[in-house]
Amino acid sequence: MTQSLSSAQEILQNLSSGRRSAVTQMEETLARIEAVNPDVNAIVALRDRDDLMAEASAADLATTRGALHGLPMAIKDLTNVAGVPSTQGSPLLADFIPQHDDLMVARLRAAGALIIGKTNTPEFGLGSHTFNPVYGACANPYDRTRSCGGSSGGAAVALATGMVALADGSDMMGSLRNPAGWCNVYGFRPSWGRVPNEPRGDVFLHTLSTNGPMARSPEDLALLLNVMSGADPRQPLSTTAALNEPVSLQPAIGPMRIGWLADWGGSYPMEPGILDTCEAALDVLRELGHQVELLTPPFAAERIWQSWTTLRSFAVSAGLRVFLEQKQQLKDSAQWELERGLALTGREIQAASDLRSDWQRVAARLFTQYDALVLPTAQCWPFEIDLDHPGVINGTDMDCYHRWMEVVAPVSLLGLPCLAAPAGFGENGLPMGLQIFAAHGQDQDLLALGQAYHTVTRWPERRPPT
Repeated sequence: MTQSLSSAQEILQNLSSGRRSAVTQMEETLARIEAVNPDVNAIVALRDRDDLMAEASAADLATTRGALHGLPMAIKDLTNVAGVPSTQGSPLLADFIPQHDDLMVARLRAAGALIIGKTNTPEFGLGSHTFNPVYGACANPYDRTRSCGGSSGGAAVALATGMVALADGSDMMGSLRNPAGWCNVYGFRPSWGRVPNEPRGDVFLHTLSTNGPMARSPEDLALLLNVMSGADPRQPLSTTAALNEPVSLQPAIGPMRIGWLADWGGSYPMEPGILDTCEAALDVLRELGHQVELLTPPFAAERIWQSWTTLRSFAVSAGLRVFLEQKQQLKDSAQWELERGLALTGREIQAASDLRSDWQRVAARLFTQYDALVLPTAQCWPFEIDLDHPGVINGTDMDCYHRWMEVVAPVSLLGLPCLAAPAGFGENGLPMGLQIFAAHGQDQDLLALGQAYHTVTRWPERRPPT
């Protein structure tokens, strides 16, 4: 097996046993990036080679070794890494170099990871299409004329092309799920609170986004999730005891009852071939002994959307308000979210929260009948890279920049754990994925289900064209 196909578990076992040195691993990683990255633009702000080789050499001499010791990783460019440009894809932050690591990065370093640079992301992470005026667009490795998704697009592409073995991402509106589906890798949105967000600013009101792992197998997802997880006293949602227990994929999960929500009874327009591809993947779950049933929509999609768009604008505008005086320098979608969010009334925000609570009560009942639910990771195939976003899906006009991503909102609104798993390829040769989600706290069962599925399908081994 070539280095670019090796799992993170394999690489780390070789590093731990001495069969491979951190220096060799770094050399091969940088060589792979040099060969592949110019065509896809996934790795940005790559650090100085001599500095990286010195850190790898020091790792080989270290006596204390964490779970990720000697493994090169690149961090999504929405997260601060000390000494590395942290632009968030915005010209307003093009020269910003943080002096301190964010909490998640500090945990990765403590586990022995070697931070080599950043992965590309949309401006401020808005829109599931990775392009920005600082670094440019990141291409889909299976068709470089098309989008790789986002906002963790650079992370997904770096994994799919073998430039890294593990990657971090973040997910508000499918940012760990959509690019995983479009790049034929795995992404995992953990239960709210398992991976604490950066403890700055408000820590109570805006509970829509979470960090999470990406990898080429659920087993590797679990490895990284355990490093990222754990309570932080500054984040009240991270203190639930059950969410601080390490994830283990053994023993394997028993038969599950799974509900297939398809296009939510026609509420989510889908391009041709997506549901067929996902249903073929569901047959694999049936062959593994799980019961899969088509469900009628359990809740009105428009009510979920109404709640989601209000609470999202409320949260996004809170983060962007520091740029209010430079608003005209933000991209259109950021300006739209900022203006919309700042115009919301307390009554409108409360009404949106009431709708979310209604959906939570329905979902809680549904999860007493089903162990997991399934949706596609996207409503369209990867679109042309020079588009900002799709305006029409299968004849239905999209009324805002993120309506085409509506299929991810039921999970995001409730902060449910969700595995994005490769579903295979359409007749167009492009990848698609499944969202497999469950009740809050069921992260381990989802990853165990995913690992059994991966053992049979091994989709990430279908490599992008050279």
